[in-house]
Amino acid sequence: MSEFVVPNRIFDPAAECMARDERVKLQAAGLRRTVERAGKIPFYSRKFEELKITPESIRSVDDLRRLPFTTKQDLRDAYPFGFFAVPRAELARIHASSGTTGKPTFVGYTRNDLNLWADLCARFLVAGGLTPDQLVQVSFGYGLFTGGFGLHAGIERVGAAVLPASSGNTQRQILLLEDAGINTLICTPSYALNLAETITAMGKKNKLALRYAHLGGEPWTEEMRAGIEEELGIRAFNNYGLSEIIGPGVSGECAARRGMHIQEDQFLVECLNPETLEPVAEGEQGELVITSLNKEACPIIRYRTRDLARIESGPCPCGRTTRRMSRIRGRSDDMMIIRGVNVFPTQIEEALLRVDGTAPHFMIELSRPGNLDEASIKVEIRQQDFSDKMEAMHKLRDRIGREVTAITGLHFNIELVEPNTLERFTGKAKRVIDNRKLND
Repeated sequence: MSEFVVPNRIFDPAAECMARDERVKLQAAGLRRTVERAGKIPFYSRKFEELKITPESIRSVDDLRRLPFTTKQDLRDAYPFGFFAVPRAELARIHASSGTTGKPTFVGYTRNDLNLWADLCARFLVAGGLTPDQLVQVSFGYGLFTGGFGLHAGIERVGAAVLPASSGNTQRQILLLEDAGINTLICTPSYALNLAETITAMGKKNKLALRYAHLGGEPWTEEMRAGIEEELGIRAFNNYGLSEIIGPGVSGECAARRGMHIQEDQFLVECLNPETLEPVAEGEQGELVITSLNKEACPIIRYRTRDLARIESGPCPCGRTTRRMSRIRGRSDDMMIIRGVNVFPTQIEEALLRVDGTAPHFMIELSRPGNLDEASIKVEIRQQDFSDKMEAMHKLRDRIGREVTAITGLHFNIELVEPNTLERFTGKAKRVIDNRKLND
């Protein structure tokens, strides 16, 4: 891990260090505005009528519990533009989710929404070391995905220069990093790891000006961060967002890295039991449910993100007064149920990174040849640890199996594969192949 200290900087002290009682009043006013704007959306208009909700009935943030939930399926049912609250003439831009599990969900932005988005990204970028004199390489895709454009605007809001490399073509990415003297990298954690491995293999580890990385778009572990930092000699920061809410900018880490500060002047974030939809105790894991407070084009109420995390409200040495959320542990809809046990891909990654000799590249394969589930993990071995001696490989496989069982409580069949065998991802990594016919 890099040894240098990241200065504590705050982009918007008035918003990020606001007194809690003042913020609660601001949130109540924002919630009323959101209910008023959302009333123009047919889905919410029907729900409000059923629940006898009017903007005037919203008197405090406690009234949030009276409001309806929103799911991704609700957005899909209104495809393409049924969740837009402004006429088309007021739209400045439209983005969409990937649509990998169904139709994409469209989200719109007014000019005010885009300005807000840039400010929110600027907040966590500055918290994680960005200054106007830096050069930033954005290796997110530019297109319907919100990440590239959102971070691009945040960088420009800070005053730094952007190199919009987009995603893919790893050799070219490294050429740009070296020749342009890039200081800050923005991409997914899995792609940062891919870049780090390739940079090391090319012998360019000490030839880069990189000092920071802002990584998001998928769950990742603390062990994975340590590996990226060690390989690249940088400090890596976590951030969180999703297209249905605004894109990146919902939360991000400060220099203390004790959780991601939630932008609570713009979002009400609940942490609920995904089964009962009741609040969990502070510090307990639950599903994040998010309500926007100032979005114009697509206000959203109690959106069930399916993302699992913990929220804490204790003081932070950085001086920000907002609550902090943990890294995303997984998604409630990404959870694998294997022989009745709940397992997340991040648990497998955590286990692998505890074993010296393994790379954090793996693929989980599930099957049900009879009445019981069978689970296998293909694990890639680091080049320097790969051996043609069967005894050494068997010992390594056994160590991996023990760590996986210690974390998940289940036995997995471990298959070791040669370096650079498994697919690399420029965007979100796919870690599970489920061949069980669970709906038959």
